[in-house]
Amino acid sequence: MAIGDPDFEQVSALTLAHYEARAEDFRSGTQDHDVSQNIAALLRHIVGTPPFAILDFGCGPGRDLKAFTALGHFAVGLDGAERFARMARAESGCEVWQQDFLKLDLPARRFDGVFANASLFHVPSRALPRVLQQLHRTLKRGGVLFCSNPRGANVEGWNSGRYGAYHDLHAWRGYLVQAGFSELEHYYRPPGLSREQQPWLASVWRADDQP
Repeated sequence: MAIGDPDFEQVSALTLAHYEARAEDFRSGTQDHDVSQNIAALLRHIVGTPPFAILDFGCGPGRDLKAFTALGHFAVGLDGAERFARMARAESGCEVWQQDFLKLDLPARRFDGVFANASLFHVPSRALPRVLQQLHRTLKRGGVLFCSNPRGANVEGWNSGRYGAYHDLHAWRGYLVQAGFSELEHYYRPPGLSREQQPWLASVWRADDQP
């Protein structure tokens, strides 16, 4: 993994090409992953009466869109990979937006919650403040952002053809607080294992009134 100041166009092009080429393998390899703990963590912090409007940020082939819909919520997917967007529409029947994470065009105050499961780590650190502010603005006031990312020692670079940024809890908190979020909870995954065997850091955040 090389650390450096990445070219955003290259980050998007190569990372998306990686997923486009492996879309079917990714779908078959992740369709049975149990992320019910993460879905519950988002939903329990949303204030109001369901059903909720949820943005599945980095929806992939649509597994979690189906889960939110089955729970009675109104879910919209977003993914940069064209094949994933097509798969997600067919799999879930939900509206799915094909958008590059680094070139977002999101409506203001649209969603009660944003579910960013294994997606935001593809955003380079230099672009992360802007992307988090865009997610803040698409949330209704007091809305909730869920994030789950592979954790690390605050390094970033290319890993098996994809760009990734791997933050520890302290650094991740800094980015979220700067973007106008307040922490609600965090935990490590998978549950029931030692910390050394929990590579995923999950966290839940409320959008403050002033981003």
